[in-house]
Formats: sequence, structure tokens, C-alpha cells
Amino acid sequence: MEFDTVIHSGQIATADWVTSGDIGIKDGRIVAIAETLPGGERRIDAGGRIVMPGGIEAHCHIAQESSSGIMTSDDYQSGSISAAFGGNSTIIPFAAQHRGQSLDDVISTYRTRAAKSVLDYAWHLIITDPTEKVLNDELPRAIQSGITSFKVFMTYDLMNIGDGGMLDILTIARNHGAITMVHAENNDMVKWMNRQLADRDLTAPRYHAISRPELAEAEAINRAIQLAKLADAPLFVVHVSTAAGAEIVRREKFAGAKLFAETCPQYMALTREALDKPEMDGAKFICSPPVRGAETQDALWHHVSQGTFESVSSDHAPYRADETGKFLNGADVPYTKIANGMPGIAARLPWLFSEGVVAGRITLEHFVALSATNAARTFGCTKKGRIAPGCDADIAIWNPEARRKVALEDQHDNMDYTPFEGLELTGIPEVVMNRGNIIVDHGALKASSGQGRFFKRAPVDLCGRSGVTLPEFDPRQNFGTDLRS
Repeated sequence: MEFDTVIHSGQIATADWVTSGDIGIKDGRIVAIAETLPGGERRIDAGGRIVMPGGIEAHCHIAQESSSGIMTSDDYQSGSISAAFGGNSTIIPFAAQHRGQSLDDVISTYRTRAAKSVLDYAWHLIITDPTEKVLNDELPRAIQSGITSFKVFMTYDLMNIGDGGMLDILTIARNHGAITMVHAENNDMVKWMNRQLADRDLTAPRYHAISRPELAEAEAINRAIQLAKLADAPLFVVHVSTAAGAEIVRREKFAGAKLFAETCPQYMALTREALDKPEMDGAKFICSPPVRGAETQDALWHHVSQGTFESVSSDHAPYRADETGKFLNGADVPYTKIANGMPGIAARLPWLFSEGVVAGRITLEHFVALSATNAARTFGCTKKGRIAPGCDADIAIWNPEARRKVALEDQHDNMDYTPFEGLELTGIPEVVMNRGNIIVDHGALKASSGQGRFFKRAPVDLCGRSGVTLPEFDPRQNFGTDLRS
């Protein structure tokens, strides 16, 4: 067989095995894996390097307005470039519906925005206005078009759709083969805490760290899971930030729930002390849920290593520390008026490799699963996230021994800071490919704007997650009624 490219002499790493060998690429796909492969119009020497699937960044906010109208600093060109420099070959950002918008218009808008991406992309829809037309017409058509995941919120007044709205969305997901993602925090608990702090004039950035209690996350995660069980629908809990929340996820998954979850680097790399900085510098570290304490870091690492989470995602939400982002409402405002989110799309995988694989917390195979393969299975990326014949040649070649400190100039995004500045990391992605095209080559960008493509996704893979049969839905216990038909 003739190959366009052969990657040779590398250590090939998948979510299941690690071996030495060569990879043959033809027409953008992996077509051969062997101990040695001859030929290739282009031969890439991966000696001393790890060859693995390019990362799938499945939680990022790019060219997206917040509910208060603040646009993220990264568009699809800068955001995808930053992702590529971080070892990713695929991005799945959010396409956000706001109140009064049709999903058709939202998808059309994001299709235009995404045209500048250098990486392949898909979308999760954010649903904040589940009207009858959205539920019964627009959302099923979106799923049919290959957008097989969407996100709902249990907090923020302009986004929270309530328990009834969640049940409606979960039912559509179950009926059409999609998965619902949820931002789980108890809205009333958060609002009550905000009032307690405001009454005492405790509004500096550091107080954001305690304004969203750990209890608010744990309660909402538990409630969201029970709603999903009632609807018999798959659920993905995003950015779990607490030990209690992670333990609920672990327990319910063990009991058979159709449940998936993630955490993020910031919850294991940072603590609430990051917000306690002079002037307004602490605003750079405001995100929701907030970063917690050192004991939470240890607990989350335990859950990562034990398999509670399918992925460790960045939740890249880039708002510059100026009047265009964090301080759009003013330079000296309460924490509730500061844009919520931090960048991290380029730092996610180098940080996870260094603190996970190099530090001995997870295996290389587990790193591949957390960075790409699990996301591919969960979100229906059938041709991505794996090193296997027939898959897209989305590949990252890592130097496992290279060391560097995180610096803003290495992030390649449109930000004026990185929350991980100065962290010393070991392990760097040197070459990143998307469908056989080299995107990043030893620090140089080789891609052009618009090179990425939208790809359709399949339904969530529910293998091993049979769900929980509730007595109210068991015909043997409810007078023979089939409520799932």
C-alpha cells in the first residue's frame, strides 16, 4: 500500500495498549499500524516520542456570548489554534441559545463563526428557552443533523430552565439518541449566599470563592441525576468541583445510572487563595463553580485515577482582564458583575500529562482515555479519538521529557493572562495533525484559517450503562402500563 505519510519508530499509545510501531496514513485516515512500515511520501521520525490520538476538547466556549452579552475573547481561529498548540485535534464548543432565539438561527450563526477554525469541530447546543417549537421541531432536527448533545443550566436566572424544563429536555434526548449536559448548582442557594455577602459589603473577588457553596453543587448534581433517572435519559455532569459531587457521581454510576462526568484542571491546580490577590487581580480566577481548597484537589485526583470521570476538560471561557471582558461592567465592581470564566484550552493536556502521567497518578493509557477516547465514545465522534485503521488521522506526537514553564505566549489564544502562569510542566505536544494535515510542527503553525470541518456525530455510547428501572415504569409493578412507549 502507498501511504501519504508514515509516522515511524514511535511509542504508539491508545486507551487500551502501548506499543512500539509505525502508523500509515492515506487520504486523511489511518490505514495501517505495524511494527515497521516502508514507504510514505512523507516520513515523520517519532523516535523517543509518544504517538497518540489528538485530544478532543469537549468543553470550551469560543465566539460565544454570555447571557449578559459578553463575547469571549477567542474566535474560532484563535481558539482552535490555541487548542492545537495544546495537543488537540478536535474541538466541541457550545452554540448558545438565549431567550427568544430559535435553534435554527443559533446554528446558522455558529456555522458562520466556525468557518475560521483550523481544526475539525462540532457543537453542543445550550438550551435556555425550551419552547414547544424548540422541543418538538428544532431540537429533533438538530439531533438528526449530527448535533447529538446539548447543555442545560440549573443556575443563572437567564439560563436556568427549572426541573420541569430539564425533564422535557432529557425526554427529547432519550427519544432521539442524544445526551444532556448539565451545569449543576442550586440557583437559590447561590442567590441566598450572594445576598448574605452583599449585606455585609463582602463583594471583592475573593468572596466569589465562598459565594457558591460546595453544598449547592452536591445538591444540584444529586437532583439532576434523579431527574435523568426518572426520564431514563443519559446525563453528563460538567465541571465537577467538589469531593461530595464526585462521590455522588461515583455512587450513581456504580448503581447503573446512564451517567457521565468530567472535572477540570483548575479544580486540581488552583485553590481559592488565587482569588485573594491585591486590587482586582483575583478577578482573573473567577469561574463557576469556583476553585476550592487543597483537600478538594486531593479528592478529585483520587476520582480521576479511579475512573469516576470520563474526561478532564478545560472549560475554556476566555475573558480578558480588561473592559472587553472581566471588567465590562467597570473596573471596581462586585464579584457578581465580573465576567465568569478562565482560559485553559492550551494548558489542559500538557498539565494533565505532567501532573497525571509524569507524577504517577494515572497511566499513559488512562491519559489517552481522558484526553480523547472517552470523549469520542460519549459524544459520538466515531472516527476520532483513536489510533485504529479507518479513523481520522488526528494524531499528536509528544516529547515526554521536554520541560517548560507555562507562559502566556505559549497559549496562542487571544488572552492577556493564563491562570497557570509559571507552573513547571514535563511533556509537550510537538506535532499535531488533523486528518493527516500537520497543524502544529515544533512550535510553528502550519494550518490556515478555515481548514477545519464540521463533522456529524452519532448517539452516545451507552454500553455498560443499562440504566435504573424505577418501579413506576415497570409494567410488572404499575398495572401493566408501558410509560416508555
